[in-house]
Amino acid sequence: MCTAIALATSELPLSLLEQYGLTDRVHDRGGEKEVRFYWQANPTLLPVWWDGRLRIVRWGNRDRAERKLPPTGWTWKESVEEGKWSALSPEPVLVPATYALANGVWYRVKQGVQGLLVRDRVGLPIVFLVTEPATRYYRVMTRAEWMPSLVGEVI
Repeated sequence: MCTAIALATSELPLSLLEQYGLTDRVHDRGGEKEVRFYWQANPTLLPVWWDGRLRIVRWGNRDRAERKLPPTGWTWKESVEEGKWSALSPEPVLVPATYALANGVWYRVKQGVQGLLVRDRVGLPIVFLVTEPATRYYRVMTRAEWMPSLVGEVI
């Protein structure tokens, strides 16, 4: 399972870095600065392209604050396609990423990951990463049975 997303700082406006206090999440990867969004971080956040704007939103329902939502940060592509989220008026979104992390392995991402955005009981957005069964290569590389649904590529 993908437990972190890294996005190059050049892809994030400085205003978002400051507004959400993301400067402590900045890391250096071989001279390239990136912001890391970990599932275990507090608060759990992800960058999301939504309504034509890059925003920072809550990642999943780890704290179980929303009874109508699963207590995770992921959903299966199959459940989305079958309409199991339809009562929550879900919106597909793009979670931009340069790298993603699964079982200790960082791997390059070209465009990003598919996300599903829903709203909590007071109308605030929450995003879930869309996952699918791992390809053989992905399973060998990360030892994970599920992989994120990547945009425009298959690993």
